[in-house]
Amino acid sequence: MSSSGYPSDLTDQEWALLAPLLPVAKPGGRPRAVNLRVIMDGIGYLVRTGCAWRYIPREYGPWSTVHHYYRAWRIDGTWERIHARLRERVRLRAGRESTPSAGIIDSQSARTTEQGGPHGFDGGKKVNGRKRHILVDTMGLVLTAVVHPADLHDREGGKLVLNTLGGRFPRLRHVWADQGYAGAFRQWAKTTTGIAVEVVYPWWRQLKRYDPELLEVMGYQPGFNVLPRRWVVERTFAWLGRYRRLSKDYERLPSTSEALVYLAGIRLLLRRLA
Repeated sequence: MSSSGYPSDLTDQEWALLAPLLPVAKPGGRPRAVNLRVIMDGIGYLVRTGCAWRYIPREYGPWSTVHHYYRAWRIDGTWERIHARLRERVRLRAGRESTPSAGIIDSQSARTTEQGGPHGFDGGKKVNGRKRHILVDTMGLVLTAVVHPADLHDREGGKLVLNTLGGRFPRLRHVWADQGYAGAFRQWAKTTTGIAVEVVYPWWRQLKRYDPELLEVMGYQPGFNVLPRRWVVERTFAWLGRYRRLSKDYERLPSTSEALVYLAGIRLLLRRLA
């Protein structure tokens, strides 16, 4: 059963898992006159279909009311807290510790629109917009997300990501990364956060650098390779890509884009748990 019948609506099982995690009304204030399940379904519809706020179906009530709750809970960190609680439950159900000891880091460039806000040009991907920089555990569950202009190199963006960790993941000691994080970033991470960053290279990279003739003898043409550990974060980006609001970065504020990543993650986690 769902509140309005759209495929993006929460099921009864998903709502039962989510409802206890939502903020309660402030004591002494006016009682809530809205159905929070309908509000959550409206937000889920927007994230899943990619529509604009003003195009949310009327079954969810006034779009301004839905947006009000989305914005208020973005500002006070509710979305990230809910995502963290659900992630811990998924890990415990899988027989793991609630917090990980290792993770994988990567970024994804997304085009922006004329909406404005911080953005830049990623010369490597030829994208004018922002980067979604995420750190995931070995199951592919998002640990933290940072959105920044696309012209910021992955080594600098990686610092922003690791600086957000604080003491939330005391067991985290190892992170796998691609070649964009090689160099001084590894030493910075070890010195500043105590995390060892391991750069995963394709098997043919050293041969191409030191013995290219051997590659020619082997007849191997370097191309796409599924790299150990690195594929996990790529799969996470594919999961997030199912949520069409993330097809581009339509937001003025990077913090709004970060909240959308957590909202998509919440829906993915709820589906696993239910």
